[in-house]
Amino acid sequence: MREQLGRPARGVVGIAARCVCGNPTVAATAPRLPDGTPFPTFYYLTHPAATAAMSTLEAGQVMRALADDLAADEELAAAYTRAHEAYLRDREPFGHVEEIDGISAGGMPTRVKCLHALAAHALAAGPGVNPIGDRALALSNWSPDRCVCAHPGKGA
Repeated sequence: MREQLGRPARGVVGIAARCVCGNPTVAATAPRLPDGTPFPTFYYLTHPAATAAMSTLEAGQVMRALADDLAADEELAAAYTRAHEAYLRDREPFGHVEEIDGISAGGMPTRVKCLHALAAHALAAGPGVNPIGDRALALSNWSPDRCVCAHPGKGA
């Protein structure tokens, strides 16, 4: 992960998703970093190609379109709220941090703010849990089923 991020990873409690070659794709991060900083982003996208794909979508105004979909579709909004609740449940066993109580990531449950965080949640939780993350992954030019790692099989 140090190689992927270009810096040491902070507060990692596990690898929540991996590329088909075994390299990390999503890190699970403690809700309070070692320096004491509250950190609501439990699922953190580490894979360079996945990160680049989400950045491309964000630059292409995909977040605005997904936000419009969210505002117009009650079922989508309800599923996104459930994703927010699932995210909080996943993070809670790693520590309750009062400063981020009720805060998940990516704008959940009412906004689309960061496709990196939403895709990370979708990858870690699996299809059908985070509908906006699932849509972002489907719209991207990256797939967790096809390795594009610089060092396939190197591992964490």
